[in-house]
Amino acid sequence: MGASILTGIGVVSGVECMILAHDPTVRSGAMNPFTLKKNLRALDIARENRLPVVYLVESAGADLPTQSELFVDAGKIFQKLTNLSAEGVPTIALVFGNSTAGGAYVPGMCDYCVLVDGQAKVFLGGPPLVKMATGEDADDEQLGGARMHAEVSGLADMFAVDERDCIRIGREIVADLGWRKLGPGLSSVPEEPLYDSEELLGITPENFRTPVDPREILARVVDGSRFSEYKSRYGTSLVTGWATIHGFPVGILANHRGVMFSEEAKKAAEFILLANQTDTPLIFLQNTTGYMVGTSYEQGGIIKDGAKMINAVANSTVPHITINIGASFGAGNYGMSGRAYDPRLMFAWVNARLAVMGAQQLAGVLSIVGRQAAESAGREFDLDADARQRLAIEEQIEKESHAFFTTARIYDDGVIDPRDTRTVLGMALSAVHSQVIEGRRGFGVFRM
Repeated sequence: MGASILTGIGVVSGVECMILAHDPTVRSGAMNPFTLKKNLRALDIARENRLPVVYLVESAGADLPTQSELFVDAGKIFQKLTNLSAEGVPTIALVFGNSTAGGAYVPGMCDYCVLVDGQAKVFLGGPPLVKMATGEDADDEQLGGARMHAEVSGLADMFAVDERDCIRIGREIVADLGWRKLGPGLSSVPEEPLYDSEELLGITPENFRTPVDPREILARVVDGSRFSEYKSRYGTSLVTGWATIHGFPVGILANHRGVMFSEEAKKAAEFILLANQTDTPLIFLQNTTGYMVGTSYEQGGIIKDGAKMINAVANSTVPHITINIGASFGAGNYGMSGRAYDPRLMFAWVNARLAVMGAQQLAGVLSIVGRQAAESAGREFDLDADARQRLAIEEQIEKESHAFFTTARIYDDGVIDPRDTRTVLGMALSAVHSQVIEGRRGFGVFRM
């Protein structure tokens, strides 16, 4: 459950921190491949947003049966911890239990280390490994206990008498950091929307094919339900404009009616450039089946227009926060700041779908390709086999595009209740303002 680690942004002594807590109830907190992915993503969020890191440590190290998928990349945890420290972002380890093998380097790499008496055990090799490697019968307290590390090795900076004391010391460390945000902060007093967020459940479609006007969503998310729309009569399949959320100024790009044409792509590129000129964070609300295909659209330059939008997204340096509220298919995912374009934070509504294309479209494409291959080879096309294959593929893609499937693979930072969208965005915007907010003034070549 949860890949044996809990990660998230929380407030400690008034400071927003990235918190990583091992779950010792799952295989003694041992790290599996998904634990590693969550861990690395959390450290990336901490670095990008300049969030102090608080580790709650109790881990048996690597899950040995999956070591071949872990060992090489697991070293990135230590690399990222030292990079954070080098950039002046504090890292704190609160050690509550065993911290073995690679897990021992977490307290070793952190700026501050607190160990709990009688519980914390930090060693590169526990008693069984020491016995196998050297023949020594080692006592775990003398080998890696809290008192030994506090009095002999010097690994422990603070000695906690119990778990409550460890948490108290950890809070004191954060309080003493004198931490300050670098972002400009609020531009106005936060105001509740005029419309109830509970109504988002009625607005949210069960099927992504059902069109939703994003203005109805924004009216229940932004301050005072005020939204200053940009180019409202042009490229109408994409809604763009300015608002504030919990007092933070934002630019918003939200898909309307799914597919994007050249007009939407050019409109988005211009809007992203404007946001960078004014150092304004961007919110992307994804609900797109991608860019339009077809002869007239290809001749009209959809590729180069889509490239303009992707260019702008890729080179934008203001914080991006992305939420998949319906569908995120094909290159539309890229143009709307999907995971590959490093949004600071990315979430999905529970009804969201993520794939290269819709299940029926993907199955249909493979069917057409198979039919053409049979005709080219001069053999009969098996209609029954094709029907079975199409059904199997549709079922596979439906499963693999589901929000729970994709979030389990760390393709986003969590599935959220639509009613919590405003709260989540407020927390995310506050977190990104721990770092400098600065847009890019020079972009790559835009294909005209």
